[in-house]
Amino acid sequence: MARSRGMSVRARLALSYAGVIVLTGAALLTVVWAFLLRYVPSGSGWMQGADGTVRVVPSQGDLVRAFTPPTVAMFALLVVCGLVGGWFLAGRMLRPLGRLHEAAGLAASGSLSHRVSLPGRGDEFTDLADAFDRMLAELERHVGEQQRFAANASHELRTPLAITRTMLEVAAADPSIDREELIARLTAVNTRAIGLTESLLLLSRADRAVRESTPVDLALLAEDAIETLAPLAASRGVVFDTELSSAVTAGSPTLLQQLATNLVHNAIVHNLPSGGGVAVRTSSEAEAVVLVVGNNGAELSEQEVAHLTEPFQHGARTTEHGEGVGLGLAIAASIVRAHDGTLSLAPLAGGGLVATVRLPAAPAREKPPAA
Repeated sequence: MARSRGMSVRARLALSYAGVIVLTGAALLTVVWAFLLRYVPSGSGWMQGADGTVRVVPSQGDLVRAFTPPTVAMFALLVVCGLVGGWFLAGRMLRPLGRLHEAAGLAASGSLSHRVSLPGRGDEFTDLADAFDRMLAELERHVGEQQRFAANASHELRTPLAITRTMLEVAAADPSIDREELIARLTAVNTRAIGLTESLLLLSRADRAVRESTPVDLALLAEDAIETLAPLAASRGVVFDTELSSAVTAGSPTLLQQLATNLVHNAIVHNLPSGGGVAVRTSSEAEAVVLVVGNNGAELSEQEVAHLTEPFQHGARTTEHGEGVGLGLAIAASIVRAHDGTLSLAPLAGGGLVATVRLPAAPAREKPPAA
């Protein structure tokens, strides 16, 4: 926004310092003059000393005439000292704002890697600079994630379209191709593309802050997810081990249900080929509720686990089982962030993964809806 330039803050502070000094000096001189003139006669006089000499006693007018010139000079000196000293003091005090202005200008031009890194002991300016640095770091992280997301999403959306085009070109070149098989394959590719698009829409909604604050019991959500995914688990020979205690939080029931479903589905799909298991636990702590979903599966390194919540992570877990589009854990992480919670992933020594969700506990007065 264009603004007309006014007097600088440094100049205003310098004038303020000078004004305070002049007013303080004026008050001090006024008090001195008031008490001094109070005990001086208004007219001139004389007095005789003990030795017989005659001395002239000055009047108030004599004192005024004698002290006015040096007083005026002193006031002028106070104004000059106040302006000069105030100018340098204000410059020194406002120097951190110059570094903040420089960092803000670089950020506005697209450079988010610059940091203020203001030295010195803690005060209001260092607090502001540290908060600004944290904001830049968070912006840099989000922009990086969005750039990677856009690149990966473009690639993932292009893949089914390219496959569809290839199959149509082959069908056009070979009239004898089995139309039913072609339709079935096109339907499968189209279904995957639709699922990917819906997952992208859900991820975009999950990244927004949650304004809904409905009491929700994670135990009920986990139980519902287990019942919904029981046929899938049975088809893969996966057995559930549950220990569900009441764990009431506040938020969006729809998103939290999606969170529980994604974690349980992820644990089923990325499990052992046969004889696998999924453990689901819910519990309450002092100020938080906990949902834990663990599963058997392939051994994972710490480096692999650290990137599993990023979108489109088609690691060994995904390619091995041929399921999903790499957005399940990314959506879960976004839902947890939107509810001011944390999602931590840890590999198991014998293979598999444990996902632990911690969300703020609902206030005691709130009750979850009836099951």
